[in-house]
Amino acid sequence: MDVIDVASSVVGSGPPLVILHGLFGTGRNWGRVADALGDVRRVHALDARNHGHSPWTDDMDYPAMAADVAAYIETRGFAPADILGHSMGGKTAMVLALNHPELVERLIVVDIAPVAYNHDANGAYVAAMRGLALADIHQRSDADEALRSAIPDTTLRAFLLQNLQHRNKQFTWRLNLAGIADNLPALMDFPASDARFAGPVTFIAGEHSDYIRPRDESAIRRHFPAAKLLEIGDAGHWPHAERPERFIEMVRRTIE
Repeated sequence: MDVIDVASSVVGSGPPLVILHGLFGTGRNWGRVADALGDVRRVHALDARNHGHSPWTDDMDYPAMAADVAAYIETRGFAPADILGHSMGGKTAMVLALNHPELVERLIVVDIAPVAYNHDANGAYVAAMRGLALADIHQRSDADEALRSAIPDTTLRAFLLQNLQHRNKQFTWRLNLAGIADNLPALMDFPASDARFAGPVTFIAGEHSDYIRPRDESAIRRHFPAAKLLEIGDAGHWPHAERPERFIEMVRRTIE
């Protein structure tokens, strides 16, 4: 399985903290969190393969993405590191801890569990973005209007459109949408494993999200026996964006 040299932004000083974003995101989305924690951690916000400024590749399952992060840490020689991952990045972080426990000091998993999901909406989002006639897009508002019927949620649409870039007088996607589409079944799944990570793990769930529920606790304990489960009130799947001050405070207490 290929290992690629992922892109990253780095801020702050202190022991290392690696941040792994979710599907359709980038490390740049975590700038507020990274800056807020930069006084206590050297924060590395990575772009996953097929996202942001990282290379595109046909392979995009969790062992491959965990290997990318492992190579990033090993190449820079700062193991073990604290790892914070949201959604897809949370699954990547969990697989990293299970496959390479020597590289992980502690784990913070945001609104995702080590289980399979059946979220067909992600496929619909990819299809809508791939179906956008980019040659007819002259300004970002054109793309926003073209996606409105397929993606009616204004906040979600704005989030996805952060991946639209204007280069050489034309709009293109920064995402490898074809590669993501081909790998969605693997991304919705979680690799079968009997491995356990005995180190400290904190799961942070949004109160109104259905990604971590009481039904998932047995799967969490099976892989992460020392796990602590926390919840952020009045938040959904993106608690770091919806309740940033509360989220940053919770992470700070976890890592200090």
